Amino acid sequence: MEGDRQARKRLLGPADVAIDADDPQDERVIDPGDTLEDELYGASLRPRTFDQYVGQERVVENLRIAIDAAKRRGEPLEHVLFYGPPGLGKTTLASLIARELGANFRPTSGPTLEKPKDLVGILTALEEGDVFFVDEIHRLGRVVEEFLYPAMEDFQIDFVVDRGAYAKTLKLPLQRFTLVGATTRAGMITAPLRERFGIVHHLDYYSVDELERIVRRSAGVLGVPIEADAARMVAARSRGTPRIANRLLRRVRDFAEVRADGRITATITDEALQREGVDSLGLDRLDRAFLRTIVEQYRGGPVGIAAIAATLTEDAETLEDVVEPYLLKQGFVTRTANGRRATAQAHEHLGIVRGAPSQERLL
Repeated sequence: MEGDRQARKRLLGPADVAIDADDPQDERVIDPGDTLEDELYGASLRPRTFDQYVGQERVVENLRIAIDAAKRRGEPLEHVLFYGPPGLGKTTLASLIARELGANFRPTSGPTLEKPKDLVGILTALEEGDVFFVDEIHRLGRVVEEFLYPAMEDFQIDFVVDRGAYAKTLKLPLQRFTLVGATTRAGMITAPLRERFGIVHHLDYYSVDELERIVRRSAGVLGVPIEADAARMVAARSRGTPRIANRLLRRVRDFAEVRADGRITATITDEALQREGVDSLGLDRLDRAFLRTIVEQYRGGPVGIAAIAATLTEDAETLEDVVEPYLLKQGFVTRTANGRRATAQAHEHLGIVRGAPSQERLL
């Protein structure tokens, strides 16, 4: 274990080791995944109407049209599927759909629906027009997924009574509802399930301007004074993700309250985020370790994700889902048939001359 930690510290670099008491993965503030703190603050920071929602203009406009049309016809909204990276507002949009329809919002997640009976209780309790939200819908089991098909198409479920020669299938009618599914891995959703969604929208990363508006709004909700330069700085380091922007804002707020007068300035913001290991482009210690692994250990690549994961003692799936997407979007990494390569931008950001031997090899 100590050897692993020393190797990891070499990859982090001297500037990062000073603020890395344990491992780069611990308490990763820019992880787009939801945390308990995000859930606690989510209700207060989440927009209440589409007018308050920032970003995803095309998606919001199309949803408004579909909702208005469904309300005029007196019908439930067609089933909706949102896909895209985590933290971009899929759950928020689902809750706003329910608000706009004047319906109840019934959330759950794919991993919790292990057996058809788990789904029966929820479906039979739905009222006319309710919005049934399933997060991580790609993680539904095959049996549960197939049980969902008649509920989505015909608003009924097939219930099997007895077994063998005495088995009978009863059709249990359901109230007409709207299923809203959310996934970060659209490719893992089976074609039969995907085809049953009438409305499908992709959510993309937010611009810095949009994130700045979100940071300003959230600061107002939290009652925290923030300067324009500070809001811009938080937005620029939020990896295009509102959830991360709100999380960084809370960390900066804490630092401002303890080390300053509570007002968030650019200086306070920069110092607070440096302590969190977040640099000027939003990369944290694990991101930089990922890049250093390719640049220093594997001479810029190509290298397979499994080799990178082994070097960092990190799960390969975590690197693919959480770390790599932003690095690809920023142009720091490219994928080739032979593996990952670090670009000239990655070398420049790390301050490493391309093609120069690493410090470890010089020793």
